[in-house]
Order: sequence, then structure tokens, then C-alpha cells
Amino acid sequence: MPHLYDRPLFRLVGDRGLLVEYGSAVDPEVNRKVRAAALALEKAPPDGMVEVIPTYRSLMIVYDPKATDVEQLEEVLGSLEKRMGELEIPPPKHIEIPVCYGGNFGPDIDFVAETNGLSVDQVIAIHSGRAYQIYMMGFTPGFPFLGGLPEVLHTPRLETPRLVVPAGSVGIANNQTGVYAIESPGGWRLIGRTPLKLFNPERENPFLYRAGDLITFKSISRDEYHRLAERGGL
Repeated sequence: MPHLYDRPLFRLVGDRGLLVEYGSAVDPEVNRKVRAAALALEKAPPDGMVEVIPTYRSLMIVYDPKATDVEQLEEVLGSLEKRMGELEIPPPKHIEIPVCYGGNFGPDIDFVAETNGLSVDQVIAIHSGRAYQIYMMGFTPGFPFLGGLPEVLHTPRLETPRLVVPAGSVGIANNQTGVYAIESPGGWRLIGRTPLKLFNPERENPFLYRAGDLITFKSISRDEYHRLAERGGL
């Protein structure tokens, strides 16, 4: 079964939300369509649209029911679908994130290694050996959900989430990897930490990346981690 739908599916979300689904799985082509549609709607928002929220395979349109309705929005999306091949997506930025793996920065790296029959060094080499596309941003400010984690590193999340995960922690949950940009609760398996400030509301642009960008991880020593941390990250 193809992952990409022939036409979008529409689902109601409460009395002011419309979910637009473009495919059935986490897939680069499905996500490209989601991002193209989201960018087009942001550039030329239809009457009554309050916000557009892109995810892995769908986007949600939050709208003002006094200014528009589902039928009008579906008409806009239908017209957009016909022009989808003409929509351009900005080229991705490539961001390198330094990570100190293991130790107290990555308390679950041994579990990841044992679960997959690898050494810790192999986990580090595999995890830092490729570029990952940001499929979506959530669940806290600056958290990138990254696709393309090699199957050999797939590891189940914690049975009981931690109440506090330090900012900068790099984790694995099932077939995904990501980075906690701020301190928060979380149930991902932690394998390392970056000293970079991935989310900083005091910067002109608080985020270092956006959906569609590419991230690679660079393994660094503990000494290098502390040197970068003392300089305040970015």
C-alpha cells in the first residue's frame, strides 16, 4: 500500500480544527507534501485561518468558525493540492550538534547497546554517522523529531518517564531520535547531551532549525563539552 494518499483526507478536530492527512506513514515524500502545504498556507493564509501546525504526515488548521468553515477550508486545500507540484520548499539547513555520549550525560546508552547486540562505541558511531531530517517540531519548544534512525538502534522508550530530563539530552524512542531543547519530563532513552542552547527566547531567532532541516551529531569529549558549555553554547 503506498504511503502517499492520492488526495488528502479531512478530519474534524473539535469545533475549530481541521486535520489534513497526506499519507499513512512516516515517509519523506509524505512529509515533503505536509511542509509544502504548510509553507503555502503560511505565505497566503486563507480567511479565518488562525494557525497551521505541521506534523509527520498531516497538518492541522486551527480556524475561527465566525470567519470561515470546514467547507471553505477544504476548497482551499483542494485548490492547493492541484498546485502541489509547483510549490517550492526552501533548501534545508544542515546543523551539526556536538554530543558527549554516555556517562551521566547518556545513562541509557548501555541499555541501547545491549538491546541491539552492539558495543557502546558502535552505538555512538552509528548514531553520529548519518544526517537526520527534522520531520516535525514539538512536544516542547525546540524539540526536533528526527526520522531515519537506523533500525539497529531502535529501542523502546522507558516504561516510566523521568520527571526531569536535562536540556540538551539526546534520546532514542523506538524508531526515532531527538533532542530535549529545554528541561522537561520525558520517556526517551538518553544516550548523550549537547552543550548547545537549542532554544533561546533571547535570540532574534530562538530556534537553530526548523522542520525540513538536517541534523548530524558529532561525538565530543567531556572536556570539550565543558569548554563549549562555559562559552554559553549558541
